[in-house]
Amino acid sequence: MKWFRDIGPGALIAAAFIGPGTVTLCTIAGASFGYSLIWAILLSTFSTIVLQEMSLRIGLITKMNLAEVIRINIKSKFINRLFLLLIICSILIGNAAYEAGNITGASLGISAILNSESINYIPIFIGLIAFIILYQGNYKILERFLVLLVLIMSISFFITAIMTKPNIESLLNGILSPELNSRNIMVVLGLVGTTVVPYNLFLHSSLVSEKWGSSNKLKVARFESFFSILIGGLISLSIIITAASVNNKDVNGVIDLAKGLEPLYGKFAIYFLGIGLFASGITSSITAPLAAAYVAKSCFDWNDSLKSQKFRAIWIIILFSGVIASMVELNPIEIIKFAQFSNSLLLPIIAIILLWLINNKSIISQRYRYKFQNILGSIIVILSIILGAKGLISLI
Repeated sequence: MKWFRDIGPGALIAAAFIGPGTVTLCTIAGASFGYSLIWAILLSTFSTIVLQEMSLRIGLITKMNLAEVIRINIKSKFINRLFLLLIICSILIGNAAYEAGNITGASLGISAILNSESINYIPIFIGLIAFIILYQGNYKILERFLVLLVLIMSISFFITAIMTKPNIESLLNGILSPELNSRNIMVVLGLVGTTVVPYNLFLHSSLVSEKWGSSNKLKVARFESFFSILIGGLISLSIIITAASVNNKDVNGVIDLAKGLEPLYGKFAIYFLGIGLFASGITSSITAPLAAAYVAKSCFDWNDSLKSQKFRAIWIIILFSGVIASMVELNPIEIIKFAQFSNSLLLPIIAIILLWLINNKSIISQRYRYKFQNILGSIIVILSIILGAKGLISLI
């Protein structure tokens, strides 16, 4: 069972990016375009694996959060402060926006299981669960809880996908014959933006230090990250496969998807999908405020623990704003789209800085630099620049 004890940081990253936004976008992708956008989720998962590996490598070797490494190694005061301001604003505003969608998604999951149309005060219940888990300030408790929820979420979506009996030939065609056109470009950008999430890069570098704090564990950390993120990608793939079996194109979320599957699979469909949506919502409801607090801690050079008042104040603000926004019935899809847009602008900058840090001799020795991964990282930087440009053009 030694391998099970090593599960943690990567699983939390998977829990962070498989939120209601990912579930919703994968549902829309499958329902609207069938299997034709499977390549996009595979590309997103591949990019996430490469970038998160760089982040954990920096975290384990330097024993610092990514934001802290940036703060120390960018010598120009103006550029240093500009980057930190950009990171703080993007992470805090972006996470606050995501949190509303996360809590609303978890609430919709419960309402689906209870067969109720209204979420009423369920967001308060979700917020209370997240508050109790985060307030413990104990990494091991947090880790075990989220690993359990990721396991539940995985089983729920995998079973639902298997029930649909996907067409293998069409599935392979969606992988080997990428389609990109004016009809699907925004969904493709959404799939990438909701999977390759900048705040996860900061979170991962902190979590590996909390878990291991030694470069001796680099091999274990890399494998655990690869395996966990791959599982996260397979969850997204399962949702697309499930949604592709629904003929109704007016599917805008997992609840619509469950109703569309009822004629084929009975009322069990809504329970499986409801549990999956609840698990994805509550895991992201915990990790988004946690990531924001870690970033603030590093940017402001706080040496406090997870139980400090300043650290708690940040995640409480993010969590509270999410609960309020979900209760006043703001459109969570529009909120998530705004957060993804901020991600599309921040991601190229973070990806470039990450590649620079990983090849900086004063930070990472030659022993821990890998030429093949540098090539992959460079390709992802180019793709992220294109993504950021597309996001800016779409806004204009």
